[in-house]
Amino acid sequence: MITIRKNLMSQNPGDPIQEAPYTWVDARDINRDDISQLEEQYSISSELLADIMDQDEQARIEKEDDYIALIVRLPAMADDCKGINQYAVPLGIVLVRDTVITICQSDSIVLEDFAKNRYRQYPVQTMEGFVISILGRAVMVYIRLLKYINRQKSQVEEQLHKSIMNYELIQLLQIQKSLVYFSTSLTTNEALLERLQRTPYFKLAGEEERDFLDDVITDNKQAIEMANIYSSILTGTMDAFASVISNNMNVIMKRLTIISISLMFPTFVTGFYGMNVNLPFMNNPFAWIGILSFCAVSALIGGWMLSDRRNERLVQRSLLGTRETVREKRRKKHKKRSLPD
Repeated sequence: MITIRKNLMSQNPGDPIQEAPYTWVDARDINRDDISQLEEQYSISSELLADIMDQDEQARIEKEDDYIALIVRLPAMADDCKGINQYAVPLGIVLVRDTVITICQSDSIVLEDFAKNRYRQYPVQTMEGFVISILGRAVMVYIRLLKYINRQKSQVEEQLHKSIMNYELIQLLQIQKSLVYFSTSLTTNEALLERLQRTPYFKLAGEEERDFLDDVITDNKQAIEMANIYSSILTGTMDAFASVISNNMNVIMKRLTIISISLMFPTFVTGFYGMNVNLPFMNNPFAWIGILSFCAVSALIGGWMLSDRRNERLVQRSLLGTRETVREKRRKKHKKRSLPD
């Protein structure tokens, strides 16, 4: 859908609101008819439109004969998906004479904010200022979504502490994918922002726009650091939970092994007395009491030999013995040093 809009601007707080001296063509959720209209009416090349439609296209700036084209990465959020699903989409910005054309294959929070005039003190008086205003608003939305992702991660971790299920692990995987998308998009946007400072055909109008661009670069670096920190913490968290799951499985297998070994002694005895040969106490009517008692004692002894408490005591004793050995060596060294030559 293509919509022609006029940005509202005010030079200073309290001044009357006026329309910007350029036209904004807002193209979102475009189809083939919209693409054909952009090609015919504004002479935008089909190669550029194909790049904008590519989900993996990186941020860059190009200078053509009739227009200046930029591709930036904007944050997006899928509302129709269950769980956490944030990603980034490419946005094409074309500067043609006195017209700014934004082309996005899906909807975006950033464009919706400008469409409803939900911004304050952005330098939208010029087309170049409007471009860096979009980048600045995108950075703020990135930071907001990163904080939202971090809160969701904390909630999933609390659920994992109670019960370790596949659903929570899948949620953590979705969060990690979103962080990777955000980190990559912010990095490419940073390269574009730094190039805008040096590009001769993208001229900022005054000191206000240059200061705003510096602020956007600073905020973008902050968002990159946040994404990297959250991603590193999440990687460590997933590794820790993977270790916990593996450890729990080892504990379960150990307990099953203890049970099977404890039951092996009674099975051995009963199998031995099940042979069709002469055996001790075979004619004694109370032999079964002794056999059952021996099996029960064997099972208890086997269970105790392999129990966790006994192993913990053995480990503690070995640690104490190691400490005493170290102390004894230190005492001997001290005595040797204290002896006169």
